[in-house]
Amino acid sequence: MLTIQPFAGFRPPVELAKKVAALPYDVMNSAEAREMALGNPYSFLHVTKPEIDLDPGVNLYDDQVYAKAASNLDRWISEGYLVQDDTPCLYVYRQKMGDHVQTGLVAACAVDDYDENRIKKHEKTRQDKEDDRARHVDETGCNAGPVFLTYRAVDILDRLMASVTEKTPDVDFVSNDGIGHTLWKVSDGAWIEEVRDAMKQVPCSYVADGHHRAKSGSRVREARRNANPNHDGTEAYNFFMAVLFPHDQLQILPYNRALKTLNGLTYAQVLEKLAQHFDVEDIDGPATLSMHQFNMFLDDRWYLLKAKEEILHENDPIACLDVSILQDNVLHPLFGIDDPRTSDRIDFVGGIRGNGELERICRDGSHEVAFGLYPTTVEQLMDIADADAVMPPKSTWFEPKLRSGLVVHVFGR
Repeated sequence: MLTIQPFAGFRPPVELAKKVAALPYDVMNSAEAREMALGNPYSFLHVTKPEIDLDPGVNLYDDQVYAKAASNLDRWISEGYLVQDDTPCLYVYRQKMGDHVQTGLVAACAVDDYDENRIKKHEKTRQDKEDDRARHVDETGCNAGPVFLTYRAVDILDRLMASVTEKTPDVDFVSNDGIGHTLWKVSDGAWIEEVRDAMKQVPCSYVADGHHRAKSGSRVREARRNANPNHDGTEAYNFFMAVLFPHDQLQILPYNRALKTLNGLTYAQVLEKLAQHFDVEDIDGPATLSMHQFNMFLDDRWYLLKAKEEILHENDPIACLDVSILQDNVLHPLFGIDDPRTSDRIDFVGGIRGNGELERICRDGSHEVAFGLYPTTVEQLMDIADADAVMPPKSTWFEPKLRSGLVVHVFGR
């Protein structure tokens, strides 16, 4: 069962919510963050990407960066950009992107659930990114951005959430990218206990996005527990902020691949080698894909690749993924990308950018070939996590992205 707690969150006043709310820190680089925050002194990027307030030459992991994050958070609170709720609450957060709607529960989730694998993972974390987020959490004393969790849908939780979303929201706005964000604060003790009891029927949840944020919560708890001789497990640092969504409401977009070189092959050689494991069709433009099909842009033309039966391994939860099929039969044997996590010859392009972005980066000469994929499913993600296995890197791109700054879990320094 899962343990959640309400908390007295820090939130922007209604009139500032749209200006404060920011995309997650890890979907942009520093230059992009500077541009996004330009002219907006309220943007929570000043806390999550504090290097934007320092000289561009400062190393991202310099002491100044974390000190600036802490001082900016203090200023956001002292100047009223963030105001703490009077009592512990749970929050219901709805996002609308076109016709897609997803509604999640913002809560403090137990680090014990993460450490004991009731919050399951499907990706490996990188040490440098772990170190960065753990230090950010520790020096600010807060979870600035939520971990994105999912769970197998439960009717009672759906009904409890619906009973809230029928009411007038506390915050409701459309961000500049056209995505609707609606937030309800719930302080009713009876409703909170019903939700906590219902959550006990959920055996586990899954990290959809935010593996490094979740890991940082575990690392900070360990460090603070070791430093606290009076630790009793009830301290706020034993929990990290997350948004929990039922699995049947989520939307995964493809995570596409683009290569800077052809590894010495000619265009004709690429097509010849691909034909060994794929049916290759010359098409006028990118196709609407089914599972085990790929769009490829090569030599100013689009091709449709259909995987042949002999390379499909439907009984293997990892090998059957389209990202694995592409890696095992194309990227590694043809182009020498043996570890996409470390290779400097491959770039990953989030599906929100569309096939047009793949064509653009090939036409501008920065890449030689690009592949559009069919998206990994939520069910595949959960099956892999249930098997205690690890997905290939960059297998999922969730949209819409959660916003940071709408609710902040501050637990102290």
